[in-house]
Amino acid sequence: MDNYPTHINVQDAPLRPDIRIGLVLINHFTLNCVSELIEPIRFAADISFLSRQIFCQWEWMSCDNQPVTSSCGLHIVPTAEFNLHSNWDYVVFAGGLLDQTRDAPAWLLEAMRDLHARRVPIITLCSATFLAAQAGLLEGKKCAIHFTTRDEFRERFPNVSPVIDQTYISDGGVISSPVGTARDLAMDIILQHCGELRAKKVQKYLLMDEGKRGQTRSRVSQTLKTYDDELVQRTIAYMQQHLASPEPLQTLTTAMQINLRQLNQAFLHNTGDTAAVHWRKMRLEHARKLMIASNVSINNVAKSCGFSDASHLITWFRKQYGETPSDYRKRRRDVERLIAPN
Repeated sequence: MDNYPTHINVQDAPLRPDIRIGLVLINHFTLNCVSELIEPIRFAADISFLSRQIFCQWEWMSCDNQPVTSSCGLHIVPTAEFNLHSNWDYVVFAGGLLDQTRDAPAWLLEAMRDLHARRVPIITLCSATFLAAQAGLLEGKKCAIHFTTRDEFRERFPNVSPVIDQTYISDGGVISSPVGTARDLAMDIILQHCGELRAKKVQKYLLMDEGKRGQTRSRVSQTLKTYDDELVQRTIAYMQQHLASPEPLQTLTTAMQINLRQLNQAFLHNTGDTAAVHWRKMRLEHARKLMIASNVSINNVAKSCGFSDASHLITWFRKQYGETPSDYRKRRRDVERLIAPN
């Protein structure tokens, strides 16, 4: 095993974790699904192998705040009360035996609808995809399920397209993963939120075939966020191509051939933000990647991301991420030096 350091000073940890995940365990859940998802994230959460929740944080919940039992008999005590209104980046519903997910209580389905309306990505493991379908979150969408449940799923939900040959599918804000395939999803989450270096660290420790994952990267790495509205998709594509250009919104609406009010209505319905706010978030995310991937000055990063100057970037970066670009770069560089292979 690599001789990674086993300590980190509190001041070196980020002000905010890269990922916060709430896991709702349904009684008789499949332990394998949960393990496949959380184990890679556990290794990405710490600079060493002490399983501290530094860069990734998660909580275990149950629907009634009582201990739950997996399908193999393991008892799990929740670490937090059931709360879908915390500041989660993802909420996972882990199912298992179908007798627990075929007919969900109305209050749980309503809670899932509310979560979906707030644009919080929902991950369904194993039979929990039945919950999302019952809540109406998969109408006209695709989902990944196990081949043993496809016929029943098709009969109950004829307006949903079940797929049995994919490790996971993200469609309309719901990310579905059948039994035994959540590791791919975990690795894509790590790559998207934590960066390539920590993803490689996890691959190395878990003896994963990096070459094999490289072959499927182009197919899955960009699918964690999708939007139904064709206008929103085209607009986001335009925004992505013009991150470095401080174009006014009028240029955007002209290119899309739509007025600002209609464009904002579409964005608010699909993303929860106005077009301007969404574009700014995309610029900030691009700036965050540049701060790690290059040594260019903050002023040049600002110009590369469509901000007028470094001061403008710093102000919005602090509001979005809770720290300045310089602090972010220093923290991530310190971590990279600690976990990079010798």
